[in-house]
Amino acid sequence: MYETLDEVRADIAARLEEAARDRRSPMHTPVVATADADARVMVLRAFDCDRWTLRFHTDVRASKVAVIEADRRVAVLGYDRRAKVQLRLRGTGRIQRAGPAVDTAWAESNNFARRCYLGEGPGAVSDVPTSGLPPQFEGAEPDDEQIVPARENFAILLVEVAEIDWFSLAHTGHRRALLTRDGGTWISP
Repeated sequence: MYETLDEVRADIAARLEEAARDRRSPMHTPVVATADADARVMVLRAFDCDRWTLRFHTDVRASKVAVIEADRRVAVLGYDRRAKVQLRLRGTGRIQRAGPAVDTAWAESNNFARRCYLGEGPGAVSDVPTSGLPPQFEGAEPDDEQIVPARENFAILLVEVAEIDWFSLAHTGHRRALLTRDGGTWISP
C-alpha cells in the first residue's frame, strides 16, 4: 500500500504507460465519456506522462467528434480488477484531423487496422447486420493504394488530463488520492 502521493503518481504513470503499449493490460481499453453523458470503450494508444495527455484514435464521422468539438469535457475510467485499482481521469478533449501527431499515428497503424476507416461511418443505419466495411475488406487487408481514401476519416482524440482520482480497494482499508499535474491530496474513499 502506498504511503506517499509520489508513489501514487508513479503507479498511475506506470499503469497508463503499460496500458498504451500492452493490449493485454487491464487499462488498455478504458471507458471514455463525453459531455453528453455518452460513454464508450476506446483503445488507449499513448500516454504522455510529462504533458498528462492520453491519445486515442477515432473516426471523424463518429458522433463523439462533434460532441467534443462543442464541449471539450471528457472523462476516462480504467479499472485493474486484479490489482483492485480504479483510475478516474477528467480533462478536456481535442480532435486533431491533421498534423504531425496524426500522420505519425496513421503511419504506426497497419492496413488491417486502417481499413476500419474505409467503410460506413460509425452509427450508419443498415437493414442487415454489418461491420460497415466494404465487402471486399471483410476479413481481408487492403493494400497501400486501397487504403488511401480511409485517411480522410482518421483523427486522434487527445485528452489533456486535469485531475486523476486514484482509488485502491483493500481489505485492510481502501485508499484514495486526487491528483493534479502540480499536486494532490489524500481523500477519504
